[in-house]
Amino acid sequence: MKVQKEYVGHLDSKKRITIREPEYAYYHVREYDDGHIEMYPRVLVDPDKISENALHMLDAAMDNYKKGRVSEPIDVHGIDIE
Repeated sequence: MKVQKEYVGHLDSKKRITIREPEYAYYHVREYDDGHIEMYPRVLVDPDKISENALHMLDAAMDNYKKGRVSEPIDVHGIDIE
């Protein structure tokens, strides 16, 4: 692995450290008991985006509903939830 940047980081008054010109907005951070820190970039997925597989399953469910292929109603009042 090749080093791309090397610099001294320091804590600010709120005990934060800044990453200079980061390539990612989010990082997974691991702090070890010997003091070293590992950071891995994280790419978060848009929660409003629905996968193609989920859309396919929704379409199939609606087709079944329109064709009358449905189960009996579920009695949610008879379910004991602790």
